[in-house]
Amino acid sequence: MAASGADPAVAADAPPSLLVFSGGTAFNGVVEELKKVTTRVAHVLPVSDDGGSTAEIVRVLGGPAVGDIRSRCLRLSDESTSEALSVRTLLGHRLPLDPSEAKLEWYQIVEGEHSLWDGVSQPYRETIRAFLVYFHNEILRRSAEMFCFTNGSIGNFFFAGARIFFQSLDAAIFLFSRVSQIPAESLVLPVISTNDRLTLGCELWDGTIIRGQNEISHPSNGRKEVVNKDCNSCSALPSRIKRVFYMSSEGSNLLHEVFPEANRTVLEQLSKVDCIVYAMGSLFTSVCPSLVLRGIGETIASRSIPKVLLLNGSHDRETTGLPASGFVTAITDSLNRTYGDPDKSLKNLPKDYVNALLVPKGGQIPLDIKNLASKEIFHVVTVDSICDGKTGIIFDPHSLIQALTSLISDRRFVESDLLTENVESKLGKPRALQLNK
Repeated sequence: MAASGADPAVAADAPPSLLVFSGGTAFNGVVEELKKVTTRVAHVLPVSDDGGSTAEIVRVLGGPAVGDIRSRCLRLSDESTSEALSVRTLLGHRLPLDPSEAKLEWYQIVEGEHSLWDGVSQPYRETIRAFLVYFHNEILRRSAEMFCFTNGSIGNFFFAGARIFFQSLDAAIFLFSRVSQIPAESLVLPVISTNDRLTLGCELWDGTIIRGQNEISHPSNGRKEVVNKDCNSCSALPSRIKRVFYMSSEGSNLLHEVFPEANRTVLEQLSKVDCIVYAMGSLFTSVCPSLVLRGIGETIASRSIPKVLLLNGSHDRETTGLPASGFVTAITDSLNRTYGDPDKSLKNLPKDYVNALLVPKGGQIPLDIKNLASKEIFHVVTVDSICDGKTGIIFDPHSLIQALTSLISDRRFVESDLLTENVESKLGKPRALQLNK
């Protein structure tokens, strides 16, 4: 399906272009499979993560969170040569959990003496190490703050050094993309282009306000530990989430709501891609933070293209008890900014934002077809799944990308039939069963 305004002859030969709203973890598992079909993908990620080693960087040096962006960049990075693999291994490395061991290994890396540098040529070594050294010097300048290297990501440190040096998040992404040799047509975009710290907040239906992404999705009670997003790993929320929003990170009133602007490049990409994808993952802290910004809902509603929700295979702390239609409602309310300033809210319908669901076979999320149909969402596709030992039911990557590319080329989005498809990875093409004609 060609984007509006595109040359049909060119569009017919070109691979499809997508824009994916996601966080830095769940969608990573299908990036490799997606690259086999198309590299014309704009990956839109939030910059409000305040957990893990990202939290320590933000605490000491300030600025936006770069962990999700770094994670996606690594997944997109080149693996075709031994040097590319060495660079990827270096930037994907995490320091030990023991503080003393972590600090010792960091010094070995920043001084260029660690075995991780093996296989990295001199030009790459000098470029990467320069920004690691710059990051280290910035830490030393903040003598009042003792930096903890525990489980620290070398890629995050490189990213932070580049961002501070250039005073630009976009410049840091460009450098990281070139160093890791990401295809030029693959874009990794922060939904907000900023050099400032951003804090995510949420309001629950009982009126409770929670400050910080980490506190919403997987609170650690102040402990420095590896993040575990399993819904059984932390206490339940006292009430369901009503909305997410951005909060002031400075000044005396830290509960004050702020309204950052959406990245213009994201809006430009939304206006011309062939398909929009809301990826699986943490619904309220990974996907919705990118949707509540002014201009995002307006642009998505204006497009007549596939707008596909990839439903989670299991619940997490944010979505316990939520059916499939509840995911659609959360996305709609975020894009409409329903519970924010009434003068800035939209009144678009769910079908203006979501017109297809891909669902992992055997997943936990109740598939309430009638409620989806009442929202005029008639394309529901069941996709082969696999069982992951840590996260439970997840999409089979090959089947997911096969189903997604089939939807992009499917002209039946103009119809109002209830469509249910079973996509089997062992088959050459998806089989379709049309119901309720």
